[in-house]
Amino acid sequence: MAAAILARSEALQKLSDADLLKRGRELRWEAKTNVPLAELLPEAYALVRESSRRELGFQHFAVQIMGGIALFEGHIAEMQTGEGKTLTATLPAFLYALMGRGCQIVTVNDYLAARDAREMGPIYERLGLTVGCIQNPMESEERRQSYAKDITYGTAKEIGFDFLRDRLRKGADVQGGFRPRHGFGGVDAGEAPVQRGFYFALVDEGDSILIDEARTPLIIGLTQPNTAPTVNLLRWSQRAAQRLDRNVDFVFEADRRSAYLTDHGCRKVLLMSKPSLLDRIDTERMYKHVEQALSSRLGFQRDRDYVVVDDKIVIVDESTGRQMEGRKWQDGLHQAVEAKELVPITAATGQAARVTVQTFFREYEHLAGMTGTAVQARRELRATYGISVSVIPTNRPCIRTVLPTRIFATLDLKRHAVAEEIIRMRALGRALLVGTPSVDASEALGRLLEERGVPYQILNARFFEKEADIVSEAGQPGHVTIATNMAGRGTDIRLHPDVRKAGGLHVIATEMHSSARIDRQLVGRAARQGDPGSCQFYLSLGDEVLRVTKPEKLERLRKSAQPDAKGELSTQWLGLFRSTQRFLERLHRKERKMLLKAERQRSEAHQKMGLDPFLELTE
Repeated sequence: MAAAILARSEALQKLSDADLLKRGRELRWEAKTNVPLAELLPEAYALVRESSRRELGFQHFAVQIMGGIALFEGHIAEMQTGEGKTLTATLPAFLYALMGRGCQIVTVNDYLAARDAREMGPIYERLGLTVGCIQNPMESEERRQSYAKDITYGTAKEIGFDFLRDRLRKGADVQGGFRPRHGFGGVDAGEAPVQRGFYFALVDEGDSILIDEARTPLIIGLTQPNTAPTVNLLRWSQRAAQRLDRNVDFVFEADRRSAYLTDHGCRKVLLMSKPSLLDRIDTERMYKHVEQALSSRLGFQRDRDYVVVDDKIVIVDESTGRQMEGRKWQDGLHQAVEAKELVPITAATGQAARVTVQTFFREYEHLAGMTGTAVQARRELRATYGISVSVIPTNRPCIRTVLPTRIFATLDLKRHAVAEEIIRMRALGRALLVGTPSVDASEALGRLLEERGVPYQILNARFFEKEADIVSEAGQPGHVTIATNMAGRGTDIRLHPDVRKAGGLHVIATEMHSSARIDRQLVGRAARQGDPGSCQFYLSLGDEVLRVTKPEKLERLRKSAQPDAKGELSTQWLGLFRSTQRFLERLHRKERKMLLKAERQRSEAHQKMGLDPFLELTE
């Protein structure tokens, strides 16, 4: 099929721009007169390929057309990093958009949504289609106009929250009996919806959105005003938490990042001196706040799980390394973190509307996705969304060199070894991308390079505004970019010719992440599109991924370690890291399964009462 489309595309080069536009409009008319899209596919894909040649100066390769066919058939296309997934997406997007029922291309962040809409938009417009982009912030009318376009780019978060806001506009009663009050959830009841339906969604970085982000439901909050006793209780709980002994007064489950008071701990909390404002506080509520204070202190770390911006707690997404503006932890945990950091405590939020990522994307009549790392998640993708994974071959053979993993006894020894390797690689004229697990880790390594006089750039949740500038310079000779997972997906580092001659981009992964797929994404920044490149992992027994291991077991392992003179351990220790990573993958998979089960039960209960399954009526 791809070969036939290539031949048809070559023949279209003779057409004038006006004839190309006319043919695009004729296809649209055919689609709307119920000609099956499968019959229109060869002509539509050939038109998009020729439009790309005229607008961008390059065309789809055969493998990209194969990927486009898999996407039309409703698959997740696994295409290796650098194989041009953004351009591939234009093929099924154009074809489905011909129906005039809307086509949404879902990306992992606003930066990529805006970039892709700007760069790919002219391809569609040359063929008579319109393109919109959803960004944060945007007013309702702007959003409505963007969704009215033939093709709309946006993030899963923005599109998902618009879905919930539209449900609030319509009201909670399926028959239209109940309507929320004016301003409920920040939405005016009775206002026209901004979205126009759910026909086709194409999810870029499908495993990140459909799997990793699916552990957290999308929730529109309902503000519950703070009272003086509540604020006092939150502050006092932090002080009380510091006076409790681990494994005596409470138990902390590192894998779930949750703390629970023992009977001894409950008695100790009850006997502690308290401000008079807390005299009438319910005992169970007091215990709950102390447990959340313990969880905030032991399970949530500043500059790893969150950053403080303008005296506000902003959550950092573990899988993407980006700030999650407007997101809050539930059940008082967010307020506990605010109390820990001594910043103003915001009002707790109830739920006005909620939906899981799994339930939201199953609303679409047609769903497809692209990613470089889908095979490991193929069973979950099929079970949850009913979609298969198709592996698409690369256009050119991958010539990435994978260097042996180095494991160190301590975090400091590892960081010094990384710094030495950076200096060595810079001397060879290579460009370097150093992946770190958190904001704190990226800045600690930066300080070490500063001491050695090595210039570097940091790309993390603090510097997201400079992302485009930092990425544009990352492929220069001797350039060092230290990044969190922000550089792990959708980032195309273009190499300077001298870097390509010197061996390409070298990626240093300073930790294993909670999923092997995230590691593959980082490594995939090197050796793209047949370029040379290399990667290497540097690990230590002080790494963050091991924080789920019981402290006493970790201490035993550290004592049994027998490092060499450089502090380096045998590669046999790699088994510990891989088994921990597999444990976390199983845990997160179980969390997603439980979340989906709870959502299903909740939806069934709402529907029995004739209510909208996505809205909450209680405050």
